[in-house]
Amino acid sequence: MGMLTGSEVAQHSSRDSCWIIVHGQVYDVTDFLDEHPGGSKIILKQEYDPIHPPDAITTNLPPEKHLGPVAIDTVEKVDVVVTDEEKERQARIKARPPLSEILNLHDFEVLSLPIYLVLSFIKIMIFQAIARQTMADKAWAYYSSAADDEITNRENHAAYHRQAMSVPFVLFLRSVCRIWFRPRVLRDVTKVDWSTTILGHKTTFKSATALGKLGHPDGELNLTRAAAKHDVIQMIPTLASCSFDEIVDAAQPGQIQFFQLYVNKDRAITKRIVQHAEKRGIRGLFITVDAPQLGRREKANFSFIKRTNVDMRMKFEAEDPSEVSKAGSQGVDRSQGAARAISDALEAYDCGLAGVVLSNHGGRQLDFARSGIEVLVEVVENLHEKRGLTFPNEKFQLFVDGGVRRATDVLKAIALGATAVGVGRPFLYAFSAYGFEGVDKALSILRDEFEMNMRLLGARSIKEVVPSMVDASNIHSHIVSVPTDRLYDSNYESLQNAALKTVKTKL
Repeated sequence: MGMLTGSEVAQHSSRDSCWIIVHGQVYDVTDFLDEHPGGSKIILKQEYDPIHPPDAITTNLPPEKHLGPVAIDTVEKVDVVVTDEEKERQARIKARPPLSEILNLHDFEVLSLPIYLVLSFIKIMIFQAIARQTMADKAWAYYSSAADDEITNRENHAAYHRQAMSVPFVLFLRSVCRIWFRPRVLRDVTKVDWSTTILGHKTTFKSATALGKLGHPDGELNLTRAAAKHDVIQMIPTLASCSFDEIVDAAQPGQIQFFQLYVNKDRAITKRIVQHAEKRGIRGLFITVDAPQLGRREKANFSFIKRTNVDMRMKFEAEDPSEVSKAGSQGVDRSQGAARAISDALEAYDCGLAGVVLSNHGGRQLDFARSGIEVLVEVVENLHEKRGLTFPNEKFQLFVDGGVRRATDVLKAIALGATAVGVGRPFLYAFSAYGFEGVDKALSILRDEFEMNMRLLGARSIKEVVPSMVDASNIHSHIVSVPTDRLYDSNYESLQNAALKTVKTKL
């Protein structure tokens, strides 16, 4: 097929025949509509950038679906109008506080100008989010949203210390916490080392997060560059906005990268992806198995209905768990220690896998699923009782993510048996607000917190952060009250109810 015209392409805009133009090329995606992870709406609405990596079309469509180039001068041009809302957002970007004023990971979410609400005799300070104020609405909605009532999303953070019960006008709060430290003293802590060994590689760890270009034009490349500078392992997500090869090419020589995989319905595609990842030097494979269908993220859905009428939540067909566990295994070289994380830790160990990630998908899947840190305690106990394992364990490693905002959160997980802890949303907010420099600052903050808190804890290395240093006797208690975490609470944006449209009064 030769050069196509815009009018020819426009005739194919339905479910029965759907053509799209991507970077000056025309593709027939009719057969792909129902297979698309984001659903057919997002294709029919022609939402492509910044959701997809540059090679998304060529990777997922057979060559015969590439119909050829389009004559750009025949394509109807859409005038881009800069709305007043966007002008206000750009003004807020210019008003960001300098990075020197960012003191912790919470600060990437909070703006330095407080708003006061007076409720009876109580004055409450409410901080609005830097990321929320500077990001596009759909980006904030996608990054911050979680499943249903977002109970698990908040529990992930609360589990490390437990927030107060919401009882009006009760000023006395019992000092009952989920996890307390038992520091050691009279130790020489002049030098401390917070690195660890993950699948044979000495480093630290970061979780996979998707659709980076929603927050910043460089997307996941911000994380790649910062990870190289700070010797942190980057987990490349399947649903990255940058292409896989683009992210790998941006890595420094010797930089360690892992890959997070969603198993494709077409096992041949999955096998090809895994083999290509190993060929490019990926050192660990983490398979997500908690998404037979993605959770209902009402905050994101409400935002998109309100502003764009596009729901960006990905949908997946239900998979047979046995097929998920087998996918990609035949002919795939695992000599580099690739790990496949499945939900049942005992089964994972019995199958000879390298470890599991104890995660609830950032609270974005099953609401009321327990936090990773709580499940960690049970997994360690069961693997010790039923398989005789002690942790941390180099042959079978446990990872935790969700709700982490401080180095003390990480140290608690390490003491309870985790090899490493993943951090996701804080880095998304950091680069959304400040780009690479934001992630660099966030990692520097964590480094300084590690150094200080390991000294105060009396640990010179991660190996010296042991179970006796923490009291987790209340970890399974879900009804306790302690002073609230004001920074976290002030950043949390509540779910919105449906509301009547604004009615303009006729004068």
